[in-house]
Amino acid sequence: MHESILEQIVFWVMGIISQMGYSGIFLLMTLESALIPIPSEVIMPFSGFLAATGRFSLPLVALIGTLGNLFGSWLAYWLGYTKGEKYIRKIVIKYGRFILLTEEEFDSALKMFNKHGQWLAAASRLLPAVRTVISLPAGIAKVDFWKFSALTFFGSLIWSYLLAYIGFVLGQNWQILRPIFRKFDIAIVVIFIILIAAYIYLKLKKTKTHKSQIS
Repeated sequence: MHESILEQIVFWVMGIISQMGYSGIFLLMTLESALIPIPSEVIMPFSGFLAATGRFSLPLVALIGTLGNLFGSWLAYWLGYTKGEKYIRKIVIKYGRFILLTEEEFDSALKMFNKHGQWLAAASRLLPAVRTVISLPAGIAKVDFWKFSALTFFGSLIWSYLLAYIGFVLGQNWQILRPIFRKFDIAIVVIFIILIAAYIYLKLKKTKTHKSQIS
């Protein structure tokens, strides 16, 4: 049943992009970034494949996908900014299952944002599950809008171009990505954890050096 729903989503995504072109990519990536469970891991590789056929331009595909992600992030940011944590938590508890967002994922995004700051929040655009949720705590924390937008843009650009390029290289075989999406996600999580560990280590080392200089 679950696989059947995923198949329907995949074919729906392919149909939207085939019919609407660049505007379809923008629409789908906007929805994905606005917490609607539409996988960018299907949107961008398929668009990259169409770029390989000559229908699209690969750089433009990546840019359109990035702008869609940015616009969707603005919507989630605005929701967090105007409604606050208590309201968002109630919505997540009540309706989160419909958008595949759990309260634990929301708490994880809040914790990561509060603990590691805005730059790591931008890096989370490459992290499965958290990447689309991070805009909510950014809004709740009332992060500077332009800084949030710049960090989101560059984080989304890396993600969008990477997926589109993979689809471009694989061509008609782009769908072989689908069975390994989970392994790919795990690899990204591992890399992200390493980056966080490195960040914490360097920060602690800097603090220790500063204290020794004072004493």
